[in-house]
Amino acid sequence: MSSPDAGHLPSTVADTDRRTMVLESAMATFARFGYRKTSMEEVARAAHISRPGLYFLFSSKETLFRAAVTQALDRDITAVEQVLADRGRPLSERLAEAFDQWAGRYIGPLTRDVATVIEDNPDLLGEIVETMPRRFEELITDAIAVESGREAALPVAQTMISASIGLKHQVASREFYLERLAVAIGLLVR
Repeated sequence: MSSPDAGHLPSTVADTDRRTMVLESAMATFARFGYRKTSMEEVARAAHISRPGLYFLFSSKETLFRAAVTQALDRDITAVEQVLADRGRPLSERLAEAFDQWAGRYIGPLTRDVATVIEDNPDLLGEIVETMPRRFEELITDAIAVESGREAALPVAQTMISASIGLKHQVASREFYLERLAVAIGLLVR
């Protein structure tokens, strides 16, 4: 039971845990060396498995990369949902943490490398390139709508997302990203 695009499907909890660990190691390796310079051998070494074992789980570097990015985005969206659901905190704090979960952790060289890889290979990541950002926008819009009404929420959410994207490409550190984002949130959310 396998799919050519998804590698082999895990059949047990141990397989799922192993796959998760391999994908986390892969993401860290891609972040360290960049997509182009990362080899399956380096990922296998980082994940403490054999290269044949890695190929058993993932048929190619492209499949591995897609799975690693998908796992990271799923994790990020789940974290954003949890942060925004905590209505005991002020909206501005929740928004800042949601943007940090979604984008702040990716400030740095990997951001530029991944953007280039995606531009050069538009089909590499498939539909998640569109569905995950759309889901993030929905979550931000819904959180703002609770405080300021539905009509004002969408343009405010879209403006925050645009500010976040711009900041990601302007700043060198996560801390500076969060500082500048806090200013944008303060201007847009009252």
